[in-house]
Amino acid sequence: MSITKKKLLIIYHSQGGTMERLARRFAEGAAHEEDVDTLLKPAAEAGLDDLLQCRGIAIGSPEYFGTMAGMIKDFFDRTYESAREKTIGLPFVLFVCAGNDGRGAITQIERIATGYKWRQALEHLRIVGAPTEDDLDRIEELGHTMAAGVGMGIF
Repeated sequence: MSITKKKLLIIYHSQGGTMERLARRFAEGAAHEEDVDTLLKPAAEAGLDDLLQCRGIAIGSPEYFGTMAGMIKDFFDRTYESAREKTIGLPFVLFVCAGNDGRGAITQIERIATGYKWRQALEHLRIVGAPTEDDLDRIEELGHTMAAGVGMGIF
């Protein structure tokens, strides 16, 4: 008998490599949960099928000029109409890296998540400035916690 693992979708956008590094660390943490498959994709490559098949989503965005990355918004634009009634209650978490604040990107993504009727699973992670080793450890722990919650069905 084969047991289908629950899927955790991790999408991100990265131009300079920082957010990709953070997303990979999140995925490394999530990989500690054997009952959960993680799917790590740049937002430009993620699509409706990825979203509809996941049991939780993590979104990583840099903050540009006080807003989320355009490719994160593009993902939402491409999936919203077809997914909004099918993903109600989907647990989500955000991780944002910003040069000076990060709150603008978080606020924007939270508003969109409200439109999908998703629910925040954990406290979002906001990193200001270049990520430190402590930040990398925290994002790995966030990934592990998110995957554990998805795996156990508590989110």
